[in-house]
Amino acid sequence: MASPASTSVSRPLPPLVEPAADLDRDEVARYSRHLIIPNVGVTGQKRIKNAKVLVIGAGGLGSPTLLYLAAAGVGTIGIVEFDEVEESNLQRQVIHGRSDVGRPKAHSARDSILEINDRVDVRLHEFRLDSGNAVELFSQYDLILDGTDNFATRYLVNDAAVLAGKPYVWGSIYRFEGQVSVFWEAAPDDRGLNYRDLYPEAPAPGTVPSCAEGGVLGVLCASIGSVMATEAIKLITGIGEPLLGRLMIYDALAMNYRTIRLRRDPGRVPVTELIDYDAFCGVVADEDRDAVAGGTVTATELAALLDGGCNVALIDVREPVEWDIVRIPGATLVPKGRILSGDALADLPQDRPIVLYCKTGIRSAEVLAALRRAGFADATHLQGGVAAWAAQIDPSLPTY
Repeated sequence: MASPASTSVSRPLPPLVEPAADLDRDEVARYSRHLIIPNVGVTGQKRIKNAKVLVIGAGGLGSPTLLYLAAAGVGTIGIVEFDEVEESNLQRQVIHGRSDVGRPKAHSARDSILEINDRVDVRLHEFRLDSGNAVELFSQYDLILDGTDNFATRYLVNDAAVLAGKPYVWGSIYRFEGQVSVFWEAAPDDRGLNYRDLYPEAPAPGTVPSCAEGGVLGVLCASIGSVMATEAIKLITGIGEPLLGRLMIYDALAMNYRTIRLRRDPGRVPVTELIDYDAFCGVVADEDRDAVAGGTVTATELAALLDGGCNVALIDVREPVEWDIVRIPGATLVPKGRILSGDALADLPQDRPIVLYCKTGIRSAEVLAALRRAGFADATHLQGGVAAWAAQIDPSLPTY
């Protein structure tokens, strides 16, 4: 639960990590700019050296965070990542380069980290984080950093951190705005908060687009990722005032930072076990899933319908900026919002089949459910969206 920031000042937390035994001559030279900061000093740098930090994802937020943690001298860095580098990643995921396209992101990130600091122990966890592995993995680290872009993983990270007794730094980005906070249920002095105090329940499916659907300004990742890395260093060394109990919001267009005070949700149920987070958050609401049952066509099936002369009304439910990038020939643009509001229902044909599509099939499924409820019984949607069409039918089309 959020409330306007008060004038009270957050209290420092004790250092999260004990100091390492020593710094050698080369380490003193490398980290000298840290050592001469009174708040950090030799002891603080020894804590950083001894720290074990797990970063979830080597994407937009993971990239700058990993690079700066490595440069700062964090001794052990774990990376949870199982995707491969794609060309569209390079706009913001600066830990990867052109030669890394097609490589596992975890390997690319490890190489970049070691190029900056070959003293870092980089541990790769090349699997999907889930309820069966999260708590055990988190128990191996002092601190978790989560910059993932979907609510199912965010709730999983939160609940696993609660059960493992670990603090974590959370970051989020979308278009021109970013948010950062620190969550730690087991924080001292009864100051514990977790992500469920900010979001007691997951937003309704379809109401919060991912960066892949809504876009993100590439340099925003650097701004938010650097704040996340800063919070990590503060927690490790016990300096400054962490964002525990506060939500920092950054608006890049207005160049404005503001902070909202967070408080514990009095109705929050304690986390006692991990659950099925895909089911908890859902990609499509249950009622929508029921409404669209049996209403999916594949790219191959749609191509056969069009090639066979079937009089199909092909409706693109994406936004105009996406339409400008790529479209399926013969389609008509009717954005999702106009259909869900009811404004465009009268413009849709009822005398021939309708096939809806979006980028990946998530938004079109939501629109299909609305059309079915409105009486459009002969409507379907394209599985995998225009991305599937480009991959399977017309590889000459651009992807995004």
